[in-house]
Amino acid sequence: MRIVVTGRTGQVVSALGQRASLAPDVTVVALGRPELDLADEAGIAAALAASAPEVIVSAAAYTAVDQAESEPELAERVNGAGAGAVAAAAKALGVPVIHLSTDYVFDGAKPAPYVESDAVGPVSAYGRSKLSGERAVASANPDHAILRTAWVYAPEGKNFVRTMLRLAATRPELSVVADQHGCPSYAPDIADAVIAVARRLLAEPDNRALRGTFHLGGTGSTDWASFAEAIFAESARRGGPSASVRRIGTADYPTPARRPANSRLDCGKLGRAYGIAMPHWSDALARCMDQLEQDGALSAS
Repeated sequence: MRIVVTGRTGQVVSALGQRASLAPDVTVVALGRPELDLADEAGIAAALAASAPEVIVSAAAYTAVDQAESEPELAERVNGAGAGAVAAAAKALGVPVIHLSTDYVFDGAKPAPYVESDAVGPVSAYGRSKLSGERAVASANPDHAILRTAWVYAPEGKNFVRTMLRLAATRPELSVVADQHGCPSYAPDIADAVIAVARRLLAEPDNRALRGTFHLGGTGSTDWASFAEAIFAESARRGGPSASVRRIGTADYPTPARRPANSRLDCGKLGRAYGIAMPHWSDALARCMDQLEQDGALSAS
């Protein structure tokens, strides 16, 4: 199975490459700039065609959530029109597309985990651009699986886990928001799920239950402050940096872009259609910390 994924440096892209190295029948080809630029619709189809995909994973995106508030047109061009162009290229090639989306398509006001049929209502420019991308993908190619995920982290890249560890190396106490709730999602687990989805899409081209929008997040939920406390507990057990956590409210940490207060995703539909159940976020965090320790990235200072 030859998977062509848009983007080169993202956490899920990196994890896909690592996971593919363990599966002899899976090849992952990562396409990024300058060969493929989501802001350049004209070149997308040619770049994807030249890579001869069996499945396309649309992972590249404009991800600077706060910066998108001052660059909404660029975010829309990349996450909206760019994603649609990738899906259209997949249709022209006769291959399925798996598109990665986000909890930011919701406003976060629901008191319970979100299901796929809940009304969308993004409260940020980034969220609006990602919702545009979902709609563009669905319109361009019926052979699609849109996977919404949230709170993604990995042993490498820019993410909450690595930020907390970096800050804890020099600060005894950190203020962390405690009134935003979500499902931490480990990039290698997301990659495993993406590969499983790709296999089924190829094996069952006429199965409509496998097409559509699905939620894909770590099992269980937490808040950012409690997540930070869990990170520091795991790090301390391994001799790494740790800090105490001061729990604050969103209002105490203003940002240009609003964040959903509730990012919890109900992933039952994915389980029913694909038999995929993500590990509990706390178990995944322990595996991430094991990898960081193995990589020598937990040396306290």
